[in-house]
Amino acid sequence: MTLDTIAAISTGMSHSGIGIIRITGADSFSVIDKIYKGKKRLSKEPSHTIHYGHIVNDGEMVDEVLVSILRAPRTFTGEDTVEIHCHGGTFVVTKVLEVVLKTGVRVAAPGEFTKRAFLNGKMDLSQAEAVMDVIQAQNEYALKSSLGQLKGSVKGKIKTIREKIIYYTAFIETALDNPEHISVEGFGEMLYKEVEGLIRALKQLIDSADNGRVLKEGIQTVIVGKPNVGKSSLLNVLAGKERAIVTEIAGTTRDALEEQIQLDGLSLQIIDTAGIRETADRIEQLGVNKAKEYVENSDLIIYVVDASRPLDKDDHKICQLVYDKKIVVLLNKSDLTTVVTRELLQEIFFQIHSNEEQRNNIPMIDISAKEEEGIDEFSRTIKKMFLKKEISFNEEVFITNTRQKEALIKAYESLHKVMESIANQLPEDFYSIDLMDAYEALGHITGESIGEDLIDEIFSKFCVGK
Repeated sequence: MTLDTIAAISTGMSHSGIGIIRITGADSFSVIDKIYKGKKRLSKEPSHTIHYGHIVNDGEMVDEVLVSILRAPRTFTGEDTVEIHCHGGTFVVTKVLEVVLKTGVRVAAPGEFTKRAFLNGKMDLSQAEAVMDVIQAQNEYALKSSLGQLKGSVKGKIKTIREKIIYYTAFIETALDNPEHISVEGFGEMLYKEVEGLIRALKQLIDSADNGRVLKEGIQTVIVGKPNVGKSSLLNVLAGKERAIVTEIAGTTRDALEEQIQLDGLSLQIIDTAGIRETADRIEQLGVNKAKEYVENSDLIIYVVDASRPLDKDDHKICQLVYDKKIVVLLNKSDLTTVVTRELLQEIFFQIHSNEEQRNNIPMIDISAKEEEGIDEFSRTIKKMFLKKEISFNEEVFITNTRQKEALIKAYESLHKVMESIANQLPEDFYSIDLMDAYEALGHITGESIGEDLIDEIFSKFCVGK
């Protein structure tokens, strides 16, 4: 596949020590020869070497640079590539790019470098998508998961499953074409057991998507409670800074405050809401209504209770609002004399919650936001709630991509149809139809059976220069 030569700035547009302009395509070396001045002609230099010189425009020096020469196919895109390392700063980097473009090179579209790597067989689609996940990783778990996918963890799993599916499909097709030489007697029973194994493998990947989403996107978390129970103080402790105004005046928080925090390797997208209570204040009531909306769309509710004050009807209303959600109850102000116990709260939930097991498993933790006590236990509790087990990333694969999950579900359903056909003793050609549907669905993950329009859509979400 012959593609035109493209270029783009591959570093952030900000004041920095170094900026990088990447050029890739068949004309990369002739382009650098036109604009580079140094001791050597770079198009004649060996691959994977770096050279000191200057970028010039009409004989005038633009910047002092280091230039990397990378020859195909041992490059990120699989094509001849040149990387110009110039001084950082938006002006100088832009000037160097302008000089490159004057030679007739085209500006790269978003994600076009990675798209070329995919088209040239340097990586499959799951690895290409992992490139952007690495860039956007917001916590240690997300980064490790993305790096695993970049190294081919998803690709390897899918490849193994597809190879087995195509083997059985080919056997069926061959047997149907040559019934005199190849017998399918007993094949249905054998295939049934094999497909069961493939379904288990797919189910494991599908189930990993819940953890995968948490790793990648973070936990959508809402802090709720009555006014002046310590919600804003808790947010400040978790954020490690004075993010919210804290006063003795109830109802200080009128609008939601949002903050992303890191907690024991996980990301929490936290929203601190207005205190929930009956109020005649119209503006405060708007905040209360907004808090209730956030509760509906959350992954986690942190219900903060002032343990130094008796429970009242507002606490009962909050319990009713959150009882069917994933909840952690924090009994705040444990540094004071407390009157609220876990048993009292459990009694409220007992009155409104029909699921006894879920009702009895609501974590309740004594904390003091003021003294920063109980936060470690809270952190461990969150990790236990959202990660089914300790993550090692040695052998585990996590699906963090919605598109990939949908493809896995489609393949899973197709293989179930194969088992149904075998159970109903349908002809073997029914098996191959659903087997191929599963094979094609899994091909959407690796990019082996995907349309050009979808490829363009996926890479359009990448940043320019990657």
